[in-house]
Amino acid sequence: MSNDILVKLADSAKVVDALKDLTYKAEEAKLITQLAEMDAINYGLFKQAYTASVDVSKFLEKYEMSKLLRGPYDVEGACVIIRAGSEGICPEMWAEQLLRMYMKWAKKQGYRGRVVENFPSENGGIKSATIEFESKYVYGYLSGERGVHRMIRGSHNGSVLHETSLAAVDVIPLFLETTPDLLISDKDLMISSPSCQKEYGRIESAVCIQHIPTGLRVQSSGERSTFANKMKALNRLKAKLLIILRDQGISNVRSINGDDIVDMWHQETRRYLFHADKLVQDVKTGIQLPDLNSVLDGNIEPLLSANINCRQTCDTV
Repeated sequence: MSNDILVKLADSAKVVDALKDLTYKAEEAKLITQLAEMDAINYGLFKQAYTASVDVSKFLEKYEMSKLLRGPYDVEGACVIIRAGSEGICPEMWAEQLLRMYMKWAKKQGYRGRVVENFPSENGGIKSATIEFESKYVYGYLSGERGVHRMIRGSHNGSVLHETSLAAVDVIPLFLETTPDLLISDKDLMISSPSCQKEYGRIESAVCIQHIPTGLRVQSSGERSTFANKMKALNRLKAKLLIILRDQGISNVRSINGDDIVDMWHQETRRYLFHADKLVQDVKTGIQLPDLNSVLDGNIEPLLSANINCRQTCDTV
């Protein structure tokens, strides 16, 4: 029996287990509700019924969204890289707030997320951080987060000008069961550039790889050995190149048009308004959420769902 068939069988078994759990929760909620109607229930059981019904609702919502994740890499995990901007008011603090937001989201969703690289700023906050989410479909959910996240707050002196902080979020597939299937010539790679070593300071095992034809640059410093960091950086580079190949509709790395590669610093994704309105405005989809604090607490599902629906609409046009 081939590996592909075994993988499909394993996935089918997981779906069956999830449906069994869903059926149990639905029956549990129905039974407790019937008891409530008979006045034979206390507050604790009523709360239990409510929780069970909420779990069913969340499962169905996630199931409906997962059906829309049909991209070639949507099923994979995700590597999320957050970088503080060089301008604005305390961009390092803002980058750290985004890091907390994604970690809280992952915890609420039951996803495995770990910070594998974290470079603190001397003035507080972080210069950059890398999270690896080792759960299926996380790339499909988070790929729309790529780009600039802009924090806008009212000025302290009451002027009409607002203070802005920027952080960029990059999202690339984290292949969970295979390695990226892409051949890259060693002649096209520049490894361990001086700028990389300067960025990582005393981390001697850190590795930076630049893909010379496209100018793409990746790094890894979370592993103990230089070899392990080199392999991880190479896999990250391959993942980025695979996404570019998909976006440009080509199959050969040599055919990539560097001018068509979108710099994430030139792509605004979202605005977080900290002044009177306290709104979150999603630039890509146009939706707006009124509860800034809730979003920063990890409740970003409406934003992710809007982006997935938007991608689906664009793919079918």
